[in-house]
Amino acid sequence: MSAAALVWGTLFGAVGVGFFLYGKRQQMWVPLFCGIALMVYPWFVSGTFLTVAIGIALIAIPWFVRA
Repeated sequence: MSAAALVWGTLFGAVGVGFFLYGKRQQMWVPLFCGIALMVYPWFVSGTFLTVAIGIALIAIPWFVRA
């Protein structure tokens, strides 16, 4: 794991905490599950490019999926 992947993983994890708390307080499932995914996926992905791509996709999902 490179230093860049570690930094990006920490950044996306912090955003994930925000999504999780927002989803929990508003009782919205999409941000809640995206927040959990943002906090967990950096443990399983080692490449920097893949970490950034998945993180951006998970952040964009709640903007397009309103459930």
